[in-house]
Amino acid sequence: MHSDIKKYLSSFELGEAQHFENMGVFPLFSDINHSPKYLILKDALAQQILSVNEIDEGGSVPELKVINKGEKLVLLLDGEELMGAKQNRVLNTSILRVGESETVIPVSCTEEGRWSYVSKEFSDSGTVITPSVRMKKAKSVAHSLEDSSEFRADQGEVWNSIKSISREANVESETGAMRDVYEQKGGDLEDYLKKFSFVDGQKGLLTFIGGDVIGFDFVSQDSAFKDLHGKLVKSYAMEAFIGKNKKKVKPDKKKAKAFIEETFQCKEKKYESVGKGWDFRYEGKNIVGSALQYRSKVIHTAFFRADEGDREDKMSGFRSRRRYRTG
Repeated sequence: MHSDIKKYLSSFELGEAQHFENMGVFPLFSDINHSPKYLILKDALAQQILSVNEIDEGGSVPELKVINKGEKLVLLLDGEELMGAKQNRVLNTSILRVGESETVIPVSCTEEGRWSYVSKEFSDSGTVITPSVRMKKAKSVAHSLEDSSEFRADQGEVWNSIKSISREANVESETGAMRDVYEQKGGDLEDYLKKFSFVDGQKGLLTFIGGDVIGFDFVSQDSAFKDLHGKLVKSYAMEAFIGKNKKKVKPDKKKAKAFIEETFQCKEKKYESVGKGWDFRYEGKNIVGSALQYRSKVIHTAFFRADEGDREDKMSGFRSRRRYRTG
């Protein structure tokens, strides 16, 4: 593992455990003071510093155009959803956009049944896809990078995962939109959101469901994480709510530390990021992850537990299903 990233992961400190029903969280902290400063997607869109559009009038399912009109860096987080335009999309990887720039970014569709404009530009949906979908997406993106140096996800797998989530949540959506599940189950998730509160200085969270580690997210700025906290908690809470593991077990600090240490043993591959910096991909025996590094600073890192079935190499299936609508 790259020394900068290992040093960063080794600096993690676990806060006091939080617990509700079958979900547990350790707030994560680090004494490493990371620069540079950046805005998150929601704030950049609200301030009209950033605009996100289809790449052209016809659109392309796996691509969007991002224009940063300001001077500040903007962080787009892996798994964040954008809604509007011809169909809702989710980010395939974390991207740091420099000021006054325009680029095409890799995304996946999270609304299979719509391909028509509802707005010219995209807005923040307030949603991050569930960790199990992020894990599968990260694995297929890693395969795509190895195969073609592209940040493409297995679109069919994303759609199938959303259908599965909808069934488990007993939600019907006319367009197969992931956001419809979150909207209809918002009341059921409210208790989770109340019990897992942001702690001053917190930069991440390591989450358990039913006593098992699911994964963690960590960003370099506590101010950024404060604004992302609700999105991420809701994402993990949805997994807990619809999941079959309903054991009400408090999170175990030894298991949490062991999971972080397990990341050190992962195989690592390095790619040039879509935005600024480098995109690192990790895969271990039962773990998958990524990290965005810029000027020797780790901006975002996330690791997820992978089930036995998800360890199998799905490259052949990924290649056969890499078909996208473009208009």
